[in-house]
Amino acid sequence: MSDLPDELPSDPAELRAFAAALLDRCARLERLLKLAKDAQFGRSSEKLDADQLKLVLEDIEEAVAALEAAEDRANPRVYEKRTVARRTNRGQLPEHLPRIVETLMPAETCCPSCKGDLFEIGRNESQRLDVVPAQYRVIVTRRPKLACRACHGVVLQHAAPERLIRGGLPTERLVAHVIDAKYHWHLPLYRQAQMLATHGIALDRSTLTFWVGYAAQELKPLWHRLRQLLLASSKLCVDETPAPVLDPGRGRTKTGYFWALSRDDRPWAGPDPPGVVYAYAPGRGAVHGLRLLEGYRGIIHCDGYQAYKTMTRETRADALSGTLAFCWSHLRRQFVKIEREAAPAPAPVAREALSASPSSTRSRKPSEADRMPSAARVDKRKRSFLRTYAVERGDGMRCPP
Repeated sequence: MSDLPDELPSDPAELRAFAAALLDRCARLERLLKLAKDAQFGRSSEKLDADQLKLVLEDIEEAVAALEAAEDRANPRVYEKRTVARRTNRGQLPEHLPRIVETLMPAETCCPSCKGDLFEIGRNESQRLDVVPAQYRVIVTRRPKLACRACHGVVLQHAAPERLIRGGLPTERLVAHVIDAKYHWHLPLYRQAQMLATHGIALDRSTLTFWVGYAAQELKPLWHRLRQLLLASSKLCVDETPAPVLDPGRGRTKTGYFWALSRDDRPWAGPDPPGVVYAYAPGRGAVHGLRLLEGYRGIIHCDGYQAYKTMTRETRADALSGTLAFCWSHLRRQFVKIEREAAPAPAPVAREALSASPSSTRSRKPSEADRMPSAARVDKRKRSFLRTYAVERGDGMRCPP
């Protein structure tokens, strides 16, 4: 603040005005500093990672539960009060879960006074959620041979059932379990081998790898058919996300990418069912997207990543003929940035854009404009945007009333 005066104003009114100006300037500098930190160290999204937030909350909730357990043991009155609260707030267990009924009868079934028989006049019933731990078993398939004592050479036997891996050890259910644990719950195969070892089952990681690769080859026709059905759609969503991949020999992981090709027309009652196809690639360059979208000519809903623009560049010999439709959420971040940079001054155009975004209109009540036909609603928003833009520019630009 080298432009500050050497002496402060002596008049109280001038001093208050000078202090207000300094506070305003400090607020703006703090905003600019926050923008600089966000640009250098912040995430691309303006929201906190939900998974990271859950990790913090889990630690706090576990500590609170440990304290409550200690208080329950020390104070029976508190224990009873919390028991009633838990019964009230726990909700209902799903009806499709099997019920195992345990009936606890009194030790004595005769009246202690007259020794007569007792009969039931009511009961108290409670429900608790239980689990059956993972249990491995051996399926023994026996195929008896039947022969006729009277006829020579007559031997009947049931044909051997088909298996996913002929002559292999696993059932189809076990292979599906390994694949689900690897790709759905992110359990590497070496860790699954360790878990099997705790049950006394000695299976090498390479064996599990063979199962997964064999099953993948059998599922490949289904993957190609699903991709073919999605490419016949008029519009598709495409995105890629990083995935850590084990890099044997280097003692660390490397970054791979899962490309997702999806369709979901349910919000506007579209005729096609939802679907998604995943493809792994070692990178996120345009060449991987071109391989996944080869031959597609519809609308490609994507973010502003440069690879998508490269895929439709006319100078490429293998360019796609599809039309790019960029994601509103990514565009919204630019308006968020504009509003932050302008603060504490207002930014009507950015505020108008943010208020009209889908993420901002989910929780608000429907307005008069929302009840208009879609064409009239778009026209009204266009006029409102132009009118606000003209006021900001201050050049007297006229717009329709």
